[in-house]
Amino acid sequence: MSAWQFGFRGFDPADEGRREALCTLGNGYFATRGAAPESAADDVHYPGTYLAGCYNRLTTQVAGRAVEDESLVNAPNWLLLTFRVDDGPWFDLRRVEVLDHDQELDLERGILVRRLRFRDDRGRTTRVVQRRFVHMSAPHLAGLDTALVAEDWSGRITFRCGIDGRVTNSGVARYRDLDGQHLTGHRAFESAPDTVVLHARTSQSRIRIAEAARARVFARGEPVDSARTLVQQDDLITHDIAVRAEQRAEVRIEKIASVHTSRDPASTEPVAEAVDGARCAPGFDELLRSHVLAWARLHREFHCGLSMSEGAQRAVRLHLFHLLQVISPSSSDLDVGVPARGLHGEAYRGHVFWDEVFVLPTLTLRRPQLARSLLLHRYRRLDRARRAAAEAGLPGAMFPWQSGSNGREESQQLHLNPRSGRWLPDRTHLQRHVGIAIAHNVQHYHRATGDDEFRDEFGAELLLEITRFFAALCDYDRSRDRYVIRGVVGPDEYHTAYPGREDPGIDNNAYTNVMTAWLCRTAAQVLRELPAARRHELVEQLGLRDAEIDRWRRIAQRMFVPFHGDGIISQFEGYDQLDELDWDGYRRRYGDIQRLDRILEAEGDDPNRYRASKQADVLMLFYLLPADELAELLDGLGYPLPSGTIPHNIRYYLQRTSHGSTLSAVVHAWVLARSRRHRALEFFDHVLAADVHDTQRGTTSEGIHLAAMAGSVDLLQRCFAGVEARDGALHLDPLWPTELGELELTLRYRGQPLTVTVTGRTATVRTAPGPARPPITCACGSTAVRLGPGETARFSLEQRPWQGEPP
Repeated sequence: MSAWQFGFRGFDPADEGRREALCTLGNGYFATRGAAPESAADDVHYPGTYLAGCYNRLTTQVAGRAVEDESLVNAPNWLLLTFRVDDGPWFDLRRVEVLDHDQELDLERGILVRRLRFRDDRGRTTRVVQRRFVHMSAPHLAGLDTALVAEDWSGRITFRCGIDGRVTNSGVARYRDLDGQHLTGHRAFESAPDTVVLHARTSQSRIRIAEAARARVFARGEPVDSARTLVQQDDLITHDIAVRAEQRAEVRIEKIASVHTSRDPASTEPVAEAVDGARCAPGFDELLRSHVLAWARLHREFHCGLSMSEGAQRAVRLHLFHLLQVISPSSSDLDVGVPARGLHGEAYRGHVFWDEVFVLPTLTLRRPQLARSLLLHRYRRLDRARRAAAEAGLPGAMFPWQSGSNGREESQQLHLNPRSGRWLPDRTHLQRHVGIAIAHNVQHYHRATGDDEFRDEFGAELLLEITRFFAALCDYDRSRDRYVIRGVVGPDEYHTAYPGREDPGIDNNAYTNVMTAWLCRTAAQVLRELPAARRHELVEQLGLRDAEIDRWRRIAQRMFVPFHGDGIISQFEGYDQLDELDWDGYRRRYGDIQRLDRILEAEGDDPNRYRASKQADVLMLFYLLPADELAELLDGLGYPLPSGTIPHNIRYYLQRTSHGSTLSAVVHAWVLARSRRHRALEFFDHVLAADVHDTQRGTTSEGIHLAAMAGSVDLLQRCFAGVEARDGALHLDPLWPTELGELELTLRYRGQPLTVTVTGRTATVRTAPGPARPPITCACGSTAVRLGPGETARFSLEQRPWQGEPP
């Protein structure tokens, strides 16, 4: 395999779930898992098709409580295609002798190829090659092509080709006690001799989903008018198509699917649109050509040229591939967010968390309109966030930790610990810091793009309303002469209460407090920078008063930040009073302790008792804020950061983190990159391996970890290469590890396409030739240059050694 190919050899039923998730094909409108077309949901396979933004709510009685959950809906399975020889059984890979089997994902062209060769119980040998795509520029279309060769026999082949609506949301074992029957009102019919149609609607959200599938058969390369038998139920419809197979001659069936919903823009009615789409679609090969061209354009825009090992190159390309299958040009008009597990499975029920903070940097400097669309998705839910804040008795906007369709809080009330089998209260909704991430994204986007229109019309309002909420969360503590925030949960997630205390939440989470100070300072600054007319409009519209803005300034100067020991920022107040965990003892007993919280609960213990974190918490400050900005912020609060404080904090928390989230490796690679190279590269390798090797042991099959995938590219771009847009310039601060060879990136900054090449402490910026555009500013160290189209600048910083030893 080349670095553009990813795949699997042999058939391994125990690993099929991981393979299906990693071989998912999508285009931002919908995605389909890489399940075998002949399969149905069972203990091996889980076919799944997910449409961006298609959610539904169901209520289930759990542990004596009515629990309502909103889920990304598993849509009817358009892939359904199987076959049988003469009157034998329908094909099942587990009931034949498998001679060869491999599955290859072409990351360059967006094609999944499956090759298999088998011998049945009558000794007949058959070869099958299947190709499929989900069209990148025609977002409602997908194709499946199956070529079959009878190697040593002749006889009748019957293909069963259609759409299966007998699907539920049952892809995550720990959710199976919850109702998963989201589709109702199924109807199926034949719209043409070669086309079947199935449509249904979601039970609560009443989204109508329609799929049409057109099948055509070829023998020896020529169309065949084969006999067809319609098999029809309300929730299943197929054509059984019989064709004569001659020894060593190819028989091929191509299937084109058209998928539409009642949420689609520029459409009349989903059934009519699906039927029309299938009728008018070109053949498989013609559609494939336009699909490949669409991917070629994306690869040019998201080019990431690497000289590292082939395996690492393949992993980075796989990560970019899956990012663009979830957030693509086709998704920009759909009002969708960033589901944490992509459109690849049902973990977290397809909910949106704070993952944009890890995803947007990769998008903003390549396709800024995609980043803008994700921020507008949040803006459209601003009124819902205002309502949530008001219901909590606070002003401003309180965005939910988990959201789905309309921005309501969708965090679960109970969660199942699969290790103990117990349902437990879930308090993660107290992660108020999601609003801070949204505000940070708004500011980062504007700094990178200079999109004043977005800031003035949408971004400032978002940022100001989020600031009002967090300022209202702050209480003034007279004894400290400081502002404090009580009863929240930080990014860590293990600590949701104090030991022995009934009330949920912890006090003065350092990350939340420091970022609130940043937020208050930033909001006041943005308000000053707005055009006078717009500033006046917003002040009047929001009812902002001078006293409120003055309070923001005081919070930015007098926020409490807990410290303990020798300059250690305490994760929260009282953290240093918790017990230390016997890390070596737990590793000896359990080996993998990433989900330490589940281990402790199953033992009758509680992670709230220990100085043990699931993932980066305090260290998120060093990820989001440049060291000089963080130092200035803390100094303004009266907490100067002496030299060596940051490495000391990194070392302290690294020793107390179980890395139970894939994001933890992203953040730790980032914070170690400038001082402990070898440890940073180890964590970078962990990021690359997380889904490829399913390092969390079973989670990849439930959906890939999209933020970590995007984070791997961000590590290359902003961290190791030091490429970041701020202060009206594209800044470069390269400290590229020599072990990784050379890096070449294509970016778009302020409308100007450019290529950045980085190696060691040197960087070259080449702008693309073309029509006259305003020059851009590139800065490296103390040097700044202005570049117009077709110009080049080379930068070299003084070589400096890596500092410190790995902790």
